[in-house]
Amino acid sequence: MKFSLATLLLSYLFFDVPGTSGDVGTASAYDPPYLPTRCKGYDQDQFPPGGYFVAASDGVWDNGAACGRRYRIRCISGPRRPCKNGFIVVQVVDFCRQSPCPATLLLSAEAFGAISRNIDARINIEFAQ
Repeated sequence: MKFSLATLLLSYLFFDVPGTSGDVGTASAYDPPYLPTRCKGYDQDQFPPGGYFVAASDGVWDNGAACGRRYRIRCISGPRRPCKNGFIVVQVVDFCRQSPCPATLLLSAEAFGAISRNIDARINIEFAQ
């Protein structure tokens, strides 16, 4: 079976391409106050434009080495079909303050709202650095 360059490009744009997936985990939203953080304390400049940031669980935190890392995230499933299409890029600014952490990544309200229709849901995500 032959594929044209256009077909391959369209499949890349509209479908998952093998080899582009990342890790799978869970995400929930967390609400302000966001300060202080474990990365840069009370520094307001640590938050990326648009408000797309996360607090990381133990598995991602890496003893603080995750501070400033960026992850590409997309919702893959959850209760009541919460997923919006597409992905977002978030930045790690904090360590999950709850023990145990309720999700792999806790997303700011802005970030969570960008990928999920249900702000109160716990969703399954795919994420890659």
